[in-house]
Amino acid sequence: MVAVTRLVTFVDVGEQALDTVCVSVLQEAELADGSRVVLLDDRGWTSSGGWARTSAEDIRATARVVVGPDEPFGGRSQANMEADHWVSLQLVAERRGFLVDAAELRQAPHDVELGPRVLARLGDAPDSGAGD
Repeated sequence: MVAVTRLVTFVDVGEQALDTVCVSVLQEAELADGSRVVLLDDRGWTSSGGWARTSAEDIRATARVVVGPDEPFGGRSQANMEADHWVSLQLVAERRGFLVDAAELRQAPHDVELGPRVLARLGDAPDSGAGD
């Protein structure tokens, strides 16, 4: 089993018009040896509010929601959704050749890093990789 040191969610500008907030999100598990394994590469969101009306803090908070766990549906509890989410990420890592523990993923620190294009749209200085 490989030790997970943190989760890293990287946010980059998506492919929408300049006046629309459109971002893509990539989540990776950073392992003890410094390598990373992609857990999610199919997430993101769009907002018509525009870049001038958003902040780095808003984007980091939304990125944490977008990568899950999802809200309960169909009579499922929050606890069920969370357990399924972490097991799902564990299985993704295993399919990519890395044995990790779902409980360890859940407990890992979660940093959200904003890409340079996001920072440029926000008019911010280089990202510090602010964590949770």
